[in-house]
Amino acid sequence: MEYKVINHTVAKKDSQALVTGQPVYTDDLRPKDCLIVKALRSPHARAIVKNVNKSAAEKVPGIVCIVTADDVPQSRFTIAGQTYPELSPYDRLILDKQIRFVGDPVALVAGTSEEAVDKALRVLRVEYDVQEPLLDFTKALDNDIVVHPEDNWNPLVDVGGDNKRNLVAQACDEHGDIDAVLASSDVVIDRTYHTRQNQQGAMETFRAYAYKDAFGRLTIVSSTQVPFHVRRIVANALEIPKSKIRVIKPRIGGGFGSKQTAVMEVYPAYIAWLTGKPAYMIYSREEFMTVSTPRHESQIRVVLGASKDGHIRGIFVDSLWNAGAYGEHTPTTVTLSGHKSIPLYNAAEAFRFSYTCVYTNTIAAGAYRGYGATQGLFALETAVNELAAALHMSPVALRLKNLVRQGQVMPAYFNETALSCTLDKCLERVVQMSGWHDDCPRQVLPNGHIRAIGIAAAMQGSSITNVDVASVTIKVNDDGFYSLNIGATDMGTGCDTILAQIAAECLLCPVDNIVTYGVDTDTSPYDSGSYASSTTYLTGNAVVKTCQSLIQRMKERAAVKLGSAGIDNLEFDGQAITDLATGKKITIKDLGNDAMFMNDIALEATESCYSPTSPPPYMAGAATVDVDPETGHISLVQYDAVVDCGTVINPALAKVQTEGGIVQAIGMALTENIQLTPSGRIQNNSFMQYRMPTRMDLGQINVEFEPSYEPNGPFGAKSIGELVIDSPAPAIAHAIYNATGIWLRDLPMTAEKLYKAMRKNSGSWLV
Repeated sequence: MEYKVINHTVAKKDSQALVTGQPVYTDDLRPKDCLIVKALRSPHARAIVKNVNKSAAEKVPGIVCIVTADDVPQSRFTIAGQTYPELSPYDRLILDKQIRFVGDPVALVAGTSEEAVDKALRVLRVEYDVQEPLLDFTKALDNDIVVHPEDNWNPLVDVGGDNKRNLVAQACDEHGDIDAVLASSDVVIDRTYHTRQNQQGAMETFRAYAYKDAFGRLTIVSSTQVPFHVRRIVANALEIPKSKIRVIKPRIGGGFGSKQTAVMEVYPAYIAWLTGKPAYMIYSREEFMTVSTPRHESQIRVVLGASKDGHIRGIFVDSLWNAGAYGEHTPTTVTLSGHKSIPLYNAAEAFRFSYTCVYTNTIAAGAYRGYGATQGLFALETAVNELAAALHMSPVALRLKNLVRQGQVMPAYFNETALSCTLDKCLERVVQMSGWHDDCPRQVLPNGHIRAIGIAAAMQGSSITNVDVASVTIKVNDDGFYSLNIGATDMGTGCDTILAQIAAECLLCPVDNIVTYGVDTDTSPYDSGSYASSTTYLTGNAVVKTCQSLIQRMKERAAVKLGSAGIDNLEFDGQAITDLATGKKITIKDLGNDAMFMNDIALEATESCYSPTSPPPYMAGAATVDVDPETGHISLVQYDAVVDCGTVINPALAKVQTEGGIVQAIGMALTENIQLTPSGRIQNNSFMQYRMPTRMDLGQINVEFEPSYEPNGPFGAKSIGELVIDSPAPAIAHAIYNATGIWLRDLPMTAEKLYKAMRKNSGSWLV
């Protein structure tokens, strides 16, 4: 279908402001007289705060207040930005005497200058009762060390947790008789995979400022993906009504899921509420790396049973999840490790997906792009490639035999039907792009290096089924341009532009006629927030619905002006509304101007939307690596990707989203690793120690699209934001195997690990 605006490249709405350095970010907008707020953090992974001596610190000139656990409300809450009631347990206080990881806050210091606050932090004295920490998540369940011994631990939803057992969540889901299927399979493989915590590394760290307005209400300006959830979280933490809180979201300098968690908004909010003075807090890069919310560490066991001819008959996935010190997002991320991986192989006769999530005295994990599917897909996709090797079968042929196809019901995906799916075509195209050869996906170069290709597939979802809500308001202004007021948050992804394109296509006007307004919880319609790959699909649907309602209202007003008997004979063409019976017309410009006087029909519409389905986008990827057999060094030469995200709304934005996700996944696969000392302190506290990939580490990235048409999506669109991070890690693992005969099942896949494995198994690979 030919569109006028959809499926065309349009410049981002904020592009000129960003490239010309306009003051659009939180730090640019804060009042200059804000109190500076910082936290004194525990050097111990597990301890009891017995006493905080504030006397010397309070005498520092410029210090306004010092707050400890004795001063804050005692209602527990979660900082997970999720729809109420949150599945994450209420297990936090603003400040707690029980320390649960290195970096847990002990006190908040607020002063008129950073120098004063830093000096006060240096002279604060804390007496700790230091205790043995629990750092190994594989030993956490029913351990003698209890991370959350409190009696007021409060899960709003029963997800199988028990804090006295260090258990955050536990469940099992199955279809068919998996034990019988595995027992009768010709080939069974049983593998365990380990993924580490990863940090998002957004260029803009966490930051927020808060102030009381003239009416005594608390306004919070924050770099957040979830403004409406922040309002609830702060209200819970401060024990004040939500009506007393307003949250505003300016431009965001990167989120990637980390800002789906209200990591620090409660701290400046509490200081502003307490003192009545504006308060500002900004996390340093070290705080961002050591006390925020990385991806969950996981240990995932995969058992696959297959027939000799390559029919994958049974799939068993068991996930062990390290929540860290607090449980935010843990009960939800873990579910994706199975429900966004197992449905890829829909030909299976039976599956079982079980999971256990535990507390430890390590940094609390949270939301990160891919949201649990990334870990699950690394494990399952690598296992499928291992199964292909065990069957002496092409991994491409194995997938084409078993992959989900359009029109199939997916038992492992809550019995949803794949109404749009070109995954098989994605795989076939990526094989062509990469130059994959079933007989020899490997070659030895003249310099002795080995070049090889690996294959993987992935799926994700589009919003959270029957949970997430999106709302949109569109208004006709004088001169006939439109205001698009959304509750979704653009975190650099371009959703302000995408949604404007959808509105322009519906209203048959140029994109420049659509003015997009960002989020203010006082004036924006409610939106769950930008996460779970929901914005294009869910908020896009709300835009379509709102445009339809607005056109109806414009026709009602036009009928009055034109003297028409009704609206059935009125035609809207984007420029005017015409009465087909009389030929009379009124332009949208005149209609907008006319609405300003003697008018009883508001030319404005608001609609909400939720979705009973979560249509999966799909992706196939191929990684070409160069391995030096003398050192084990792994270089990514090329990554080829083909994506099915339904109708591509903006090809340029979709491409850069895909490229960005692939780069993040390459870091997860090859270099990124949060490392702890024996006492529980994170060693990787800056970009010098935490190795994120740079342009010098990357080869050629090629991205193409294989569109489908999703009947439940706006103009056939599905989401793309999270999917694109899911396939590189297993594809790279497969490429390394094809080069060396070594399966690396522990991320990151470093030169050291490969070198040791090659030397240990020197007979299993040939140069």
